[in-house]
Amino acid sequence: MKRALVCGAGGFIGNHLVTELKREGFWVRGADLKYPEYNTTDADDFAIADLRDPANCRAIIDGRFDEIYQLAADMGGAGYIFTGENDAHVLHNSAMINLNILDAASKRNCRRIFYSSSACIYPDHNQRDPLAPITAESSAYPANPDSEYGWEKLFSERLYLAYHRNLGLEVRIARFHNIFGPLGTWTGGREKAPAAICRKVAAARDGDEIEIWGDGEQTRSFLYIDECLAGVLKLTRSNYLGPVNIGSEEMVSINQLADMAMAIAGKTLHKRHIPGPTGVRGRNSDNQLIRRVLDWEPSAPLIVGLEKTYQWIEAQVHATSSVNSMAA
Repeated sequence: MKRALVCGAGGFIGNHLVTELKREGFWVRGADLKYPEYNTTDADDFAIADLRDPANCRAIIDGRFDEIYQLAADMGGAGYIFTGENDAHVLHNSAMINLNILDAASKRNCRRIFYSSSACIYPDHNQRDPLAPITAESSAYPANPDSEYGWEKLFSERLYLAYHRNLGLEVRIARFHNIFGPLGTWTGGREKAPAAICRKVAAARDGDEIEIWGDGEQTRSFLYIDECLAGVLKLTRSNYLGPVNIGSEEMVSINQLADMAMAIAGKTLHKRHIPGPTGVRGRNSDNQLIRRVLDWEPSAPLIVGLEKTYQWIEAQVHATSSVNSMAA
């Protein structure tokens, strides 16, 4: 039986990835600081471990794994990444995790390892036009990410590529573009835009207003979790090193995203634009490379994944409201 290790298995993407690998017949070990928040893990073995500690990384990589997926990081949505208040933790914590995992994997002769980088590595100056952002993989240099989170991701890409060149690890690198779906963080400050918008719409009554950071004309593309996993597995088992974008080319403004969530909910709400962290002005996945080298790209439109995500978040909002009402 093939063995896989998922680092960050308590997080949103890692939790879904564990389930998919089990479906494929792998024996799976998950590792994270915490268990998944909204359901139980399907991992055969789950290690609660701080991967900033090299001893813990050596302990979880206690033998040969056919595939290692490194998704563990200190991260969150715009309210966590772009305020500047968490920069030291983001840089230190994520860099330590990657250094330790790579060292332990190389010493156990685990050859194939996937690393989840981010579209946040792309230069700020290429993403100032919300209607024409530049995110081709080759545009990453000269480097000028808009956040320390992006700088750490770019450093770690180079770290993985160095281990490939010098130590022969079969690394695979993907730059994720805003992955979303059920079982993801939807409140508390680390949630991303689709979850935050869905939460606000679900909690509002018809005719209410919801808050949108900035003018809402900043653009993004969002990729549903099932599509993300298909791209990750396709890349990991290919002969292509990367980095490669894994995202959707369906670009929408945050205002349009809110309108879609309102339509799903059947509500008419008013948008109130307030100051807040917004990140770059425009970002969209450029999928020319992944189509060419992997003959793959996402197939489902944004609305399909957003409907599923809204339904799940609406249920969470109502359940939380019920608990709070009972407590009162």
